[in-house]
Parts: sequence; C-alpha cells; structure tokens
Amino acid sequence: MEPIGIKDFLNYKYLSDVKYAPDGKRAAFVVSNCNEDENCYESRLWLYDGTFRQMTDLGKEARYFWENENTILFPAVRSAKEKKRAEKKEQFASFYRLDLRGGEAIHAFTLPFSAERLEKLPNGSYAVLGSIDANAPDYYCMNKEDREKVEKGYADDADYEVFDELPYWMNGGGIVNKSRTALFLVSADAKTVRRVTEPFFTVDAIETIGDLVYFLGDSYMARRDLMHPKLYVMDGNTGEIRLLKAYEGLYIERIQAVGERLIMTATEGRDIGLNENVDFYLIDRDTGELSMLYENTESLWNSVGSDVRHGGGESMIGTDDRLYYITTRFESSHLYALDMQENNVPIATEIGSIDAVAIHPGNDTALFIALYEGSLQELYAKDLRTGELTKLSHFNDDAFRDKYVAKCEPVSVESEGWRIDGWVLKPKDYDPEKKYPAVFDIHGGPKTVYGTVFYHEMQVWAGLGYFVFFCNPKGSDGRGDAFADIMGHYGETDYKNLMDFADEVLRRYPAIDPKRVCETGGSYGGFMTNWIIGHTDRFCACASQRSISNWLSFNGISDIGYYFVGDQNHADFYTDHAKLWEHSPLKYAKNVKTPTLFIHSDEDYRCPLDQGLQMYAALVDRGVPARLCLFHGENHELSRSGKPLHRIRRLTEITNWFEKYAKQQGENT
Repeated sequence: MEPIGIKDFLNYKYLSDVKYAPDGKRAAFVVSNCNEDENCYESRLWLYDGTFRQMTDLGKEARYFWENENTILFPAVRSAKEKKRAEKKEQFASFYRLDLRGGEAIHAFTLPFSAERLEKLPNGSYAVLGSIDANAPDYYCMNKEDREKVEKGYADDADYEVFDELPYWMNGGGIVNKSRTALFLVSADAKTVRRVTEPFFTVDAIETIGDLVYFLGDSYMARRDLMHPKLYVMDGNTGEIRLLKAYEGLYIERIQAVGERLIMTATEGRDIGLNENVDFYLIDRDTGELSMLYENTESLWNSVGSDVRHGGGESMIGTDDRLYYITTRFESSHLYALDMQENNVPIATEIGSIDAVAIHPGNDTALFIALYEGSLQELYAKDLRTGELTKLSHFNDDAFRDKYVAKCEPVSVESEGWRIDGWVLKPKDYDPEKKYPAVFDIHGGPKTVYGTVFYHEMQVWAGLGYFVFFCNPKGSDGRGDAFADIMGHYGETDYKNLMDFADEVLRRYPAIDPKRVCETGGSYGGFMTNWIIGHTDRFCACASQRSISNWLSFNGISDIGYYFVGDQNHADFYTDHAKLWEHSPLKYAKNVKTPTLFIHSDEDYRCPLDQGLQMYAALVDRGVPARLCLFHGENHELSRSGKPLHRIRRLTEITNWFEKYAKQQGENT
C-alpha cells in the first residue's frame, strides 16, 4: 500500500451547503475541488432527487438560493462586462437563474451591492443582506456623476487606510473599518432596491416568518459592543421597521424560526465568558421579551477539527414544531432536535462529524454532509422515523484506494482530576521491534475537539513513518461548560493535561523513541506550542502555527483581541498587566532550547503576524534554531482553505523541519 502523500488532498472532493427545495422533494449541494494549475478551488452545484446530477460546470458556483421548487438562483461573474466590473472592484452581485426542468443558466438580475443572503418573501420581493461602506451608504443608488466622485475618493486614498473604530479588520474579511452589513428590500423584478437600515447599523442575524423579517444588530461609531444587541422586525410589504427589544449583557448567537415561533440562542456568559454554551429562549414576537425554553450545557455547533472541508452549510433548522441542530459531544458532532415541550432528542449520533444538515417539514429524511468511518465527506440520509442511516454519495470512494490510512487507537489518562481522551495513529509498516519518531498535534480553539475523523496532515506523517498522537485537554469542547473553562488559566491545567497525555502515549507505545518526538499546533495549538517550548525541552522539534505569544500586544491588533483578551484571561487589559504577561509564552522565551519553526500569514487578523515574529525573534536572538515561513495573501485558515500550493508548501515546511531534527536525533542516539 502507498502512503498518503502531501499533495493527495488535491484529489479530494469537498461537499457543502446541502439544502432542500421549498417542496422538500429534492435537494441541492455544492461540490468543490482543488485546481493545482490555477492555484484555486472550483465549486459546482449538484442536485439530488434519488439520483445525482451536476447542474453547473464553470467551477465558480459556490453559493446558491432556492427561488422555488423548480429554480435556483446563484451569484456568479460570467459575462465579459461583469468580469471588467469585478476587475475594477465594483460592488455588485449578478444572479443567474437555473431551471431544473432543463436549459442553461440565464441572467436573472444584478444587485448594485455585494449581496450576502437572500430571503424570498410571500409577496415575491426579497429581504437581502449586503455590504455597504457607511461613509458612502447610498452608493448603490447614486447617479453616474456621484458614483465617480466616490470612486475618485477611493482611488486617491488607495495608498492609505484610515482606522477610526474597532474592529478595523476581520480575518478573512480584510479591512472592515466603516463596513456594515445592511438590510435591503428588493422588489421581485429587482428593479427597486431600498436600504432599510441606517448607515452605521450592521445586521448580525436574520429570520423570516411569513412577511415579517426579524433581525439582530446595532449601530456603532467607534467600538462594537457584542453584549448589547437589539432585535427589530420589518414588515416585508412596507419596509417599516420597529424595535422590539434592546438587550443588555447578553451575547446572542442566532435567531431561528420554528413554525410561528421565534427562538433565540444566547448566554450572559456569567460563568466562563464568551465560551459559555448558549441556552434556548422563546422570543415574544410582539415585545421581544425572552422566556427560557431549555437550559443547555452542551455545544451548539460542530467543533470537530479536520483539514478536508471546503465551504459550510446550515447547522440549525426549524420545522413546524422542532428545532434541529448540530451539537458537539465528546469527539463527535451529532444531530439533535428540541421540541417546544423542552424535549431534547438525539437524531443522529454516529461517531464522526456532521458538517451541514438539511431538514424539511414535508420530508421524513434528514440529509447531511458528514465525515464518517475515517473517510472523506459524503452525503448521508437519516430516516427520521426508523433511524436508519444510508450513505448516498460516493464522490470520494477511490481517494484511498491502495493507500495506507492509519486507524485511530484510543488512549485516555487521568490528569488534574479529569479524564483526558485522545488517539494514536501507528506508522505505515509498523514493526513493534523498531523505534519510531512521533508527532504530537494540538488543536486550536481552545474550544474545539479532535476526534476520529480523517485528518490529512496526520495521515501524511503516519505514512512517512511517524506515530501521531493528539487529545482534547481541558478547555476543549464537547463536555460542557466546566470542562471548557480555562478562563484566566491558559497554560496551567491544559498544559499539564497535554504533558500527562504525552507521557501515557510513550508508556503505552514503547516503540516511540522519546528523543524523536516532535510537536505542533495552530491558533490555540500555536499558543500551546509557544508555551511548551518555554516550559520543557522534551521535544526534538516544534512547529508553531498562527500563534499567540503575547497577550498584551494581541489585545490591540487581533480582530477579536479587544474583547477576547480580557474575557479569556479574566483580566483587565489596563490594570492587570502582570497577569496577562504571566500567561504570555513570550515571557518564557528565555528558557527555550527547542528548534522551532513558525508558520504565519500576513493577512491573519485573528492571530496577527507580530505574534509569530515576536517569538521567532526572541529565539534567534538567543541562538535557538528557528525558521519563519510567511505566507502572503493568506489568513488564519491557511491549513484548511488556503490556496492549494500554499497548503502544499506549509505542510512541506513542517514535515521537512520534523524530518531534519528527528533524523538528527536518531543519528545521535
């Protein structure tokens, strides 16, 4: 059998965004793949109605909306005129209509702003979310002369960025200073477009019930406050808006219609801050007042890590009387349903990861895209009456043909009063009489989890002859609020959990050479890598990816730093400098002896570049072997959705770093 190679992910198919048609008789979804020659991803629309049919072919169709049971709308840039407008970076969204009964996609309409979401209303009009510049909020309806004045201003300021609010940039979104998500009311023929929210208002969530549009958001001028959202309702016929409720001290995750009811998921964050799992509330649709529907202690999203996804999809869907949602429990994400009598029912609890779900009240079958049985994504069906699970698609059946895919072997250890669960992958052609190098991989978050789903980078290392091991320390998701709570204690219990787990793996697998164990992690895993090298020299080489090294400097430059630092460290940035420095890996850089590779991207605004540079500079200054590979044009998602050639280079850099020092230690043994 051949090993999984670094470039094998180029051949995988990635599924996303499965959605039933309005009548529930068929569903559409997106299939994506890598294009190595163009260094990009291609996405196409597919239909499932008992059989599978590819609907589009250009490879640029990554989003779509059901217009009715027979037609789909999708945004695309297809004509020469549209391509020129896109090259000039004009704000517009051109939609094409595809009739599933036959024929090619034809141009439907063009909106004069960048549209993010369409909701069709009973009268045929659309409630649309779109991006605007609050400094020129009416650009979409200006005449040619006024538009040219605005465009000239943009051209004159092309060499400058002005920041006068927080956040001023967002990971994956670039510079967002004065950028807002506005609500528009668009006529059925798209000839009449009306912005109904104020210029400085931004919409966070939207839901429709009949001709009423409920939306969450707030206006802000200098600093966005996440704990003071407002709930509004818009009449879809008149565009009239009414404030229902201004909430104080409440972090709202989303709103969702369940029949005629409106549900909110939210938390006050009293116990563990913004990482606290949200509760279910019933909203009074006349007043916005909340009543507790279900006190929840579990995750309400899929936090199972993997590097073989591209695109998203729905994680929560309401029917007439049930709210279906994805939840992470231990190492897997499952599908549950909550009815209006507070009954919380498991629907799909197979081991693995449900990545997107489709439910329709007129259909007894739930469709979902999942990573099951250590394989790649496929489309599955769950009979809601019998519980029978059926694998429907076979896009990736040949991906592992004649390939070695290591199986996850469970390992648990008691540490600091908690059971820490993890797994080990054995190397290809494993011989218990031989000694092997190993890689310890630490997940991000911290509120995410590792599980038994396929992870490309880990399989590459196993194929090269490494043991690979990984676990879920305290701070991880899937085990309630108490386990997720490391607020104010980063680098304490979690660090001890990781080291205890590593010790247990080496005890159980004596074939691992303790002098040739490497370690890596990204985001929170990068923070832990930086922390580890300042507290132990047990690893022969480390790779710190998209990391945090200094909580004090992180506060002002991360897109989430202005609230995340204080929340996660349980500290005031202006008065608790000693505490923030105490939990900063950079403080302990003077202790580092481990050769360390740093991976960072210059458009990573979640864990900005300076965090990796500070740690890298400290190591070089002290004579510790270090290397930093900087990726231009990439952000925090490099390892998961970065450009294909960049992903190849990233994994090659890490692998070569480990090979160098594991081999060196082997020669010295």
